Amino acid sequence: MLRRKPTRLELKLDDIEEFESIRKDLESRKKQREDAEVAAAGEEAAAAAAAAAIALGADHKSREQIINDRIGYKPQPKAGGRAAHFGTFEF
Repeated sequence: MLRRKPTRLELKLDDIEEFESIRKDLESRKKQREDAEVAAAGEEAAAAAAAAAIALGADHKSREQIINDRIGYKPQPKAGGRAAHFGTFEF
């Protein structure tokens, strides 16, 4: 491996100005993104509150019923009491 002398790096005024402009641009983008996230979170909370009001509104369905409706599952009621289960050995 060849060994060479260290290279001297000089920081120029143009480099500093470029760095500052890029840093300010990134900070402004970050602030805009955070503002958009805060606004989106507020809208999501409002939508969730509206959905909860609808869910608790006229139907008063249980959580299980809401999930079953959403996935399209329609459970069949089981037949009568213990006598019906005795023949199938289901306890």
